Amino acid sequence: MKTFRLFLLFLSGLVFGQNIQSIQLFNPQTNDETPVIRFGERLVLSFDDLTNSSEIYRYTIKHYDRNWNDDNLFFTEFANGSLNGLLDQFQYSFNTLQAYTHYTLTFPNEKMQPKISGNFELIVYKNSAEKPLFKRRFYVVEDTAILALNISRIADAKNPDINQRVEVQAVSKGGDLSSNVNSMSLNIVQNNNMNVSVNNIKPSSTLGNKLLFQQMNLTFPGNNEFYYFDNKNIDMAADMVRSTEVKDGVNNTYLHPVWAYPLNYQYQPDVNGAWYYRRNDLGIERNAEREADYAWVYFSLESDPLEKEIYILGGFNDFKPGKEYQMQYDTANKMYVAKIYMKQGFYNYILATKNSDGTLNFGEINGNFWQTDNLYQAFLYYAPFGRSYDGLMGYGEFRSPVR
Repeated sequence: MKTFRLFLLFLSGLVFGQNIQSIQLFNPQTNDETPVIRFGERLVLSFDDLTNSSEIYRYTIKHYDRNWNDDNLFFTEFANGSLNGLLDQFQYSFNTLQAYTHYTLTFPNEKMQPKISGNFELIVYKNSAEKPLFKRRFYVVEDTAILALNISRIADAKNPDINQRVEVQAVSKGGDLSSNVNSMSLNIVQNNNMNVSVNNIKPSSTLGNKLLFQQMNLTFPGNNEFYYFDNKNIDMAADMVRSTEVKDGVNNTYLHPVWAYPLNYQYQPDVNGAWYYRRNDLGIERNAEREADYAWVYFSLESDPLEKEIYILGGFNDFKPGKEYQMQYDTANKMYVAKIYMKQGFYNYILATKNSDGTLNFGEINGNFWQTDNLYQAFLYYAPFGRSYDGLMGYGEFRSPVR
C-alpha cells in the first residue's frame, strides 16, 4: 500500500490541464446528453472555468455534411442571427474547496438559430473561432421520418467480437421517401460514442413509404456494461468509492479497483456512458451547477502489463483519449492507475485500449457480450433537391436490452 501511495504521489505531479472543465451539452427535453433537437427545441451548454474569473467568452456554430466534413456553407446559408454570440451568463461557485465560475448557454436563442437541419458544431472561443477553447457536436432533425430500430444477437465465428446486429425501418410522416432515395444514407452510433459507428448505409430495400436497412454487416461489438462511481457525497465512501480524504485543501476520491477480462456477462444497470453532476450532503440535494465540488479521482485496474495504452473514457470526456486520461502501470502493485480531476457526481466510464492503427477497442478490458444493454442512435440523412447540403430527415434510438 505504501508503494501504491508513492505512485499516486508521482501522479499528483500532473497538472490539471486546461482551465475549462466539466463541459456538458444537455438536452432538457430528453433529460440526457444526446445532443439531438428538433426545430423549436433547445440545448443547454454548461462548463466551469477553474480560474474563477469573469471572462466573457464567445460562441458560434458551423454546419457539416453527413460524414462531419466541412461542407463550405456560409453562415447565412445555415443560420439566422449574429455570426457570434456572447457567453455572459455565469455564476461563481459557492461552498466549494475548488473555486470556479460556472457558465451556461441556452441554444438556439434569439441571437442565433440554425435554419436548416443536419450536423452542427458549437464552437466556444475567447478571441478567435480559429483558436477554440472547445467544440461540441449537435444535430438538428427535421423529424419528417420515423426511425424504428431493432437489435438482435448475431454469432460470427470469423468475427467473435461482433455480437449485436441492428435493423432500421424508416417510415415517412407524409412525403414519399422513395422519390429522393438515391441521396439518402444512414449512420448508426453506439452510446453517443463517435468511435463506434457505422456510416453511409444505403437502404437495402423500399416498401411503399418505408425504407428498410437490413444489411447483415450492420453489426457492432456488444462490449460490456460501463463501470461507474458515485461521489455526490464527497466525504463518504459509497458506490464504488473505497475512501475519501481532503489533502492540501483538495478533495481526493479513491475508487475500488476493477478487474480485467470477465469470463461471464453480469448485468449491471448503467446510463450508457453518460454522467450527471450532483452534490448531496447527508440527504440534502445541492445546486450542482455552482455547489458541486471537484476532486482528484483515483482509478485502478488489476492486470498484468499490456503492450497497449489504456484510457479511461466516457461521455464526460467525449470518448477522446487524451494523455490526461491514460493509465500508467504500477509494477510494485501489479495494477494500472490514473487520476483525473473531476466535478463530483455520478459517472459511467469504460477502459479502452488503443490499437496500433490508432483505433480504440472498448471490449478488450471490459469484456464483450451480446447481452449488453447499449444505446443505439440512427441518423437518416438526405440531400434536398436543389440544395448543396446534407439534411437530417429523421432520428431514432433504441435503449432496451437485447432479446
